[in-house]
Amino acid sequence: MFLRLRRPWSDASLEDGEPFRRSDCLLSESDGGEPAGEHVAVMRGKVGDRRRDLLQHPYPKRQSSKAPAREGFPLRPRGRAGDEADPGALAALTRMNEVTARVQELGEALDDPSTLWQHLAAAWDRAEREDDPRMAEIVRQAREMSPVLKQFRERIRRVLRRNRELTPLDRVQEMDRGSMQWLSRQPGRSTAERAGADQRILAVARHENFDTLENRVTNAYLRLADVVGREWIREHPKAQGSSRYQAVLGYVKLCRSLAADLAALGVGIANADITPNYVLLEDRVYRDIRKAWEALLRREKALDELWAWQAQTWTDFSVLAIVLALDEMDGAELVAQAPIHFRDEAASGIWFEQERPIAVFWIKSLGRVVEVMARPEGPGTLLTLARAHVALRISDPFDATAFPHRVAVWTPHAMDRLDPITAANEAATRVAQLMKVSNQQERIRHGMILTPGHHEPQTAHADSSGAFVEAISFDAAGPSLKAGRAAIRTFLQRDIWGVA
Repeated sequence: MFLRLRRPWSDASLEDGEPFRRSDCLLSESDGGEPAGEHVAVMRGKVGDRRRDLLQHPYPKRQSSKAPAREGFPLRPRGRAGDEADPGALAALTRMNEVTARVQELGEALDDPSTLWQHLAAAWDRAEREDDPRMAEIVRQAREMSPVLKQFRERIRRVLRRNRELTPLDRVQEMDRGSMQWLSRQPGRSTAERAGADQRILAVARHENFDTLENRVTNAYLRLADVVGREWIREHPKAQGSSRYQAVLGYVKLCRSLAADLAALGVGIANADITPNYVLLEDRVYRDIRKAWEALLRREKALDELWAWQAQTWTDFSVLAIVLALDEMDGAELVAQAPIHFRDEAASGIWFEQERPIAVFWIKSLGRVVEVMARPEGPGTLLTLARAHVALRISDPFDATAFPHRVAVWTPHAMDRLDPITAANEAATRVAQLMKVSNQQERIRHGMILTPGHHEPQTAHADSSGAFVEAISFDAAGPSLKAGRAAIRTFLQRDIWGVA
């Protein structure tokens, strides 16, 4: 069995030979027996004795014929060509960077695990204001590298190249064996006679040359920093009054000016695979420039991976949004928190690893324990059938006869905006069907859909045979983030925890 799915809650699949398109979520379901092309498994479950894997496929990083077939997807804007790229691709890149920034703030908050969620909530509160732009590598470099580049401008390294050329007699300073041989072959008895009417002889002349490896590396860095800086500025048009915006804007101008100076001096551009020489390794100024260049080169490679696996990063972001919403509920107490390992670089779009569940809350006012499960190792039959790799597990510690039930959480990601109304209605039908499945170990009640809003936040809900599903479209920055967080809190505060 191998199904290519448009939506995780729907059994409607693509026909044989039909490619994924921008409006699809690039999900597949497999029994493990067939190749699925490029993918990662986001959930491995069983229905009875049969294995069922939920697979996530990447967005294409470049034009590729690799399976699965994907058609009409934009490629990541890059370099100077990004200014003329498809507006939809630029908007997708902006949303991706916003989501990544929110998830990366978890790494900063982990400096003090005892106040992890409070610090993360404060960072997200700041992100709700568009005049407070996200932190990024180029922001850090704008602050740290400006003094370095000013020092570079004052002492650009140069070498003296020795060339043989016809030189006036009164300016000859050096002759080598080759120039002496040339002079001996000229007619005449004295040097003046041999110099001829122009009184010039072949001699060694020294000229300054700035086209050194270290200057080519600097030129490559300046041009890359200019591109990355302009990309960051383009993403934050409403933050012109912030110190970060002004720092990056000033840095971009400095990089452009220095790049123009180096071009006028005849300095080329280094390739990314150069081997550093002594100056790049030992000279403090050039060493700092090389390290900054390498950091931006790594960023470009990392952006390719993040672009391909945006759906994975969106799931991480959604999980954090749920945990923050629970932490902010009246009467909620965090009673357990899994150790979190935050990676230096994302692996297939995933920034952090944690035990399951990531957090456990005691909701005193409701008398319920709520566990937040993300990519569970043992999802159970109902979550496997729901294709929901995020869930809330609700239990009543004072009722030994009540089985825990789950709220399915879907985090669908597509290049085009999903309609929340349609999604809520379809998912509610799915949950209603699953509520009828007889299972003594688990029950599923209600559902929540968290999907990118393309900066048009919206909520929609649907009821079907007692099943309630809330669809929330929101984003990772600005008013859309604020609206989404509020909608999640509202959903969690509904009286949905009781056992029917």
